[in-house]
Amino acid sequence: MMAVTSSCKEGNKIQMDNGKYVRYTPEQVEALERLYHECPKPSSVRRQQLIRECPILSNIEPKQIKVWFQNRRCREKQRKEASRLQAVNRKLTAMNKLLMEENDRLQKQVSQLVYENSYFRQHTQNATLATTDTSCESVVTSGQHHLTPQHPPRDASPAGLLSIAEETLTEFLSKATGTAVEWVQMPGMKPGPDSIGIVAISHGCPGVAARACGLVGLDPTRVAEILKDRPSWFRDCRAVDVINVLSTGNGGTIELLYMQLYAPTTLAPARDFWLLRYTSILEDGSLVVCERSLNNTQNGPTMPPAANFVRAEMLPSGYLIRPCEGSGSIIHIVDHMDLEPWSVPEVLRPLYESSTLLAQKTTMAALRHLRQISQEISQPNVTGWGRRPAALRALSLKLSKGFNEAVNGFTDEGWSMLESDGADDVTLLVNSSPNKMMGINISYSNGFPSMGNAVLCAKASMLLQNVPPAILLRFLREHRSEWADSGIDAYSAAAVKAGPCSLPVSRVGSFGGQVILPLAHTIEHEEFMEVIKLENMGHYGEDMIMPSDIFFLQLCSGVDENAVGSCAELIFAPIDASFSDDAPIIPSGFCIIPLDSGMDASSPNPTLDLASTLEVGAARNRATGDHSGRCGSTKSVMTIAFQFVYEIHLQENVANMARQYVRSIIASVQRVALALSPSSFGSQAGFWTPPGTPEAQTLARWICQSYRCYLGVELLKHEGSESILKMLWHHTDAVLCCSLKALPVFTFANQAGLDMLETTLVALQDISLEKIFDENGRKALFAEFPQVMQQGFMCLQGGICLSSMGRPVSYERAVAWKVVNDEENAHCICFMFINWSFV
Repeated sequence: MMAVTSSCKEGNKIQMDNGKYVRYTPEQVEALERLYHECPKPSSVRRQQLIRECPILSNIEPKQIKVWFQNRRCREKQRKEASRLQAVNRKLTAMNKLLMEENDRLQKQVSQLVYENSYFRQHTQNATLATTDTSCESVVTSGQHHLTPQHPPRDASPAGLLSIAEETLTEFLSKATGTAVEWVQMPGMKPGPDSIGIVAISHGCPGVAARACGLVGLDPTRVAEILKDRPSWFRDCRAVDVINVLSTGNGGTIELLYMQLYAPTTLAPARDFWLLRYTSILEDGSLVVCERSLNNTQNGPTMPPAANFVRAEMLPSGYLIRPCEGSGSIIHIVDHMDLEPWSVPEVLRPLYESSTLLAQKTTMAALRHLRQISQEISQPNVTGWGRRPAALRALSLKLSKGFNEAVNGFTDEGWSMLESDGADDVTLLVNSSPNKMMGINISYSNGFPSMGNAVLCAKASMLLQNVPPAILLRFLREHRSEWADSGIDAYSAAAVKAGPCSLPVSRVGSFGGQVILPLAHTIEHEEFMEVIKLENMGHYGEDMIMPSDIFFLQLCSGVDENAVGSCAELIFAPIDASFSDDAPIIPSGFCIIPLDSGMDASSPNPTLDLASTLEVGAARNRATGDHSGRCGSTKSVMTIAFQFVYEIHLQENVANMARQYVRSIIASVQRVALALSPSSFGSQAGFWTPPGTPEAQTLARWICQSYRCYLGVELLKHEGSESILKMLWHHTDAVLCCSLKALPVFTFANQAGLDMLETTLVALQDISLEKIFDENGRKALFAEFPQVMQQGFMCLQGGICLSSMGRPVSYERAVAWKVVNDEENAHCICFMFINWSFV
């Protein structure tokens, strides 16, 4: 019998009967490589076909070709694994370096604190114990002087600016790598090779400050270029204008900047900054970009106060970017600001006094943006609906900017306020400026003109109590029918869509008449974009026939309730049939920001994975334990802004409609918030499950017990203290449960099951069992289905099923068994698809 080698290293040799090795010819290798790229795992029939179609392979037996492909796949797997391990090793090396530096800094900080402690002890022992009202007054006075330092004006001539720049550089480096600020670890953040980096917030320093250290796969120059373009990644940044640029003798650059930040709510004014930015290269080759405010200078350019803005102060901040061995950069980010909280109502001051909020919205946003671009460069794939990641990022930025513009309503953008109807709960603004209408007054290819020559915005802010922003936002996203009016949705869509919609869509998830179509998401899934399809909306108006389906582009962020201090946003805009990159975007939506003033002092909470959040018992414990400080007395501010395109002669009617609509949304949100608050659930604070659904941990136990009962073997090899649910969640085969109804629908799936169906947990219950099988599969399934109910299980031969996106999925075999509850009553049917893969 002819023997063949199976060693990866000998993949290009053939072993003959006489024991000699004969190498493949270069032509044969080239032909095999070409075939490998077309089909890495050919079947036996395909291998026979290859030999017939390629004469150069005619002297090679099919078994030898099979071994060659096995070895080729082995080498490819080893190459990918080696590349992955090298990347992980580089990350670990860089992270180790960061941790060593952080350890050194903490040791210095401890030494300094010990010295200060001994000094204050000695000072306290020598001080008198008498306390008078005068001393109290002096404390208050000194505090006021600290907030408004009375330094003499600084020289803002070129030489003076260089002196300020060098001083800014020194102060920034002392914060980035020294002990100028006492840093404490950001709650919920743990450093590791897959984490965003080391994130810390300030403790006991003036203003709010945050610091982050991380590794990104971009060179330092590119990192600096991206970070300097703040409006491209900082969603709260309205604009940055470079007023003047000066070159320094040491090769550096000084820039004078004017920056404006959006207000996060309708209840507070926006902020602006007059800044100096200094870019230079240190002796060790590190690139530094540092900034500070220029609020007290003379002999140089100044920036007068702007209407409707509060001048805030940026204390020495910036970016330290060092080249990393191999590739990439190690970056230190420091953000330190005084946002003038005195200028807002007291209830909103936590928005401007929280270092955690600054870290989430600014510092971590910068690192996430860099990581996102790095991944896009390394994996330049076309993603959602044929769009490249950069185009999708531009769309998400367009949505966010449009919503912020509506919330702020700047007069220089053309917004003007309408008179109130006597109540101040809803503010109405109108905008008919050419710049605003340029993207709306377009004609479509079918000849229909878009309707409207002005935009009206109805906005309001409301305070919420005892409801986590993430849970409320998830409800608003998944249950649109609870607050939205279908007629007004149709009206909004009419402004940008007058022809039949021809988007290439596949049904993924449905919530009360809406279908959610995933489009894109960021690396850490903290933000995602999707298209909302509202089905069977009928007609709008008397003389305009609307398509039966309406589509909204939607941006969602902040749905992770374990992320400390993060904002939750749901922003959407109607889109037309073309869904082009330059399509008009008129966004509306919700923004919920936590107001927990004790957020910065909270104890760190571990960041948990999805399996942990599925453990209902653990979730309840967290809701009543770890989150007691955040759920039990959580306050947040919700901002609502809805925009409507209209004809100018209909302004009064549209204004009344918009005012009533936003008031109805406020009432709906208040009703939902009351239902979701912990007081409504008792110990089940913050957790919501459909009626009749067992806890996930209990369901996992029923699944495993029923499998053992009917098949006589264990489904899971339970080891250690790991929970059954977590093991089931990470099981390599797809496990899915479907209901015992006339039309069975899926009610639960593990991670592999969700991957196979290409869906999410919340969208799972919209998928029926019969939808995932083709005609032959359905016939085989229904023929064998009674067997499950009689003997408790059945086995299915390998075949093909379909994901929710319509992609064919092959599986080696499948097992179905009846899941019974503790009372021995049938609860559902569980399927396990073994060795599945996309065809």
